[in-house]
Amino acid sequence: MTDIPLLEATGVAKSFGAVRALTDARLTVGRGEVVALMGANGAGKSTFVKILTGALRPDAGTIMIAGRAARVGSPATARRSGLVPVYQEPSLIPDLDVADNLRLGDTPVGAFRDWVAELGIEGLRLSDMISALPLATLRILDLARALAAEPDVLLLDEMTAALPTDLVERVLTVVRARADDGMGVIYVSHRFAEISRLCDRATVLRDGRSVGDLKIEPGVEERAVELMLGEHLTLGARQVPATAQARSGTPRLSVRGLAALPKLTDVSFDLHAGEVLGVVALEGQGQDELFDVLAGFRKATAGRIALDGRPVAFAHPAEAIARGITYVPGNRAEALMPQRSVRENIALPFSARMRNWGPLRLRYEAARVAHAIERLQIDTRAQGEVQRLSGGNQQKVTIGRWLATGVETLLLFDPTRGIDVRTKRQIYPLVRELAEQGAAVLFYTSELAEVALACDRAIVIFGGRVVDVIDGAQADEPTLMRAAYGLTAREAVA
Repeated sequence: MTDIPLLEATGVAKSFGAVRALTDARLTVGRGEVVALMGANGAGKSTFVKILTGALRPDAGTIMIAGRAARVGSPATARRSGLVPVYQEPSLIPDLDVADNLRLGDTPVGAFRDWVAELGIEGLRLSDMISALPLATLRILDLARALAAEPDVLLLDEMTAALPTDLVERVLTVVRARADDGMGVIYVSHRFAEISRLCDRATVLRDGRSVGDLKIEPGVEERAVELMLGEHLTLGARQVPATAQARSGTPRLSVRGLAALPKLTDVSFDLHAGEVLGVVALEGQGQDELFDVLAGFRKATAGRIALDGRPVAFAHPAEAIARGITYVPGNRAEALMPQRSVRENIALPFSARMRNWGPLRLRYEAARVAHAIERLQIDTRAQGEVQRLSGGNQQKVTIGRWLATGVETLLLFDPTRGIDVRTKRQIYPLVRELAEQGAAVLFYTSELAEVALACDRAIVIFGGRVVDVIDGAQADEPTLMRAAYGLTAREAVA
């Protein structure tokens, strides 16, 4: 590594109206270095990354590229300077195919194809529509497009948050190899295992300031958490009793032989009121199709669904909602009105449930919304638009609305994707609280450690069918991973 850093940022500040996102952010990346950028949601990580890559302009601060002061006034300028980002949400245009997206970014097709193959995606066609591809594939395409640009510094904002374990392994291997060849990398992640394996150093942000620079070594996780939060905080203890809740009577949701070809082939389980049932699966095993069918976005090709013992079939999401099934997608942007306030977003189901003319229960609504905000400690400084909140606070809004209005059957698809440890510790007990109030919760997570923290039981899907059912108390990561790779001998009905 040379003495002159590839990138050096000092004193970077940025405000959005009354909200100060950054006050004194600093970061240095040398040649061949992978530097983790860490911090709780709202610490300013994504804002800092967008400033470094020209998507936002700072109010103050200096950015040096290869020892020279630079004004990164646009993403195009950043790319010409060798700074290429992969943001937390896909930056591909859904109404265009892969080829058109590559042309818009002036991406070399040959290099792109090589990186797609290296990163483990098979069968991709340039004529494939972006809107038809799963989220994990889109993240890999974004990374392949960035690598094809041959960046000096690659910025990865929660790159692996929506990826299954097999694709995470590919990404870490490729990024480490590129760093060993001299590329600099800024790696934004809440996953300590990945940071410990991939990164050389970590820069920690808290409340818009850089509060520490740590060498990655055994035991660094505890110090990083202390710096991020200003207090000692761990992922959390198990939120449910050591044994699963008693399950008796008619299930709230019963699924038998459900199929949505080609990926979902034969899934059966029962979900009772007061229960949190986890779903574990690697990418492409049918979990997306399962949730889409249950939420009314897709029609099943075979099988039966029953609610409270009565057969149902949904042709539209509105029909599922009318029967008490609520869906919280992994992409929180799909669940929010971004230009509306926190309170309007939380209160949305109140309006949707109005059936007849009559007096509005405004005081009751306001009290329930205020309770949800206080219960989840939702940041309401950006009152005017929920899109100005951090990702973690946005996710708390999507789940908190059901705390305010009540829910019968809740489908949670990777609800903690890309959020920090403090917010996760608020969401786990919230999920349990909803179950204790009588909700039946189906909880898919891409983070295996969450199953033991929040779920009574978990079903494991492999090859489109349930291959194991594991009690929450025994749902350690090695057991779940073995089942997720299809290494269990038995198939099961939950």
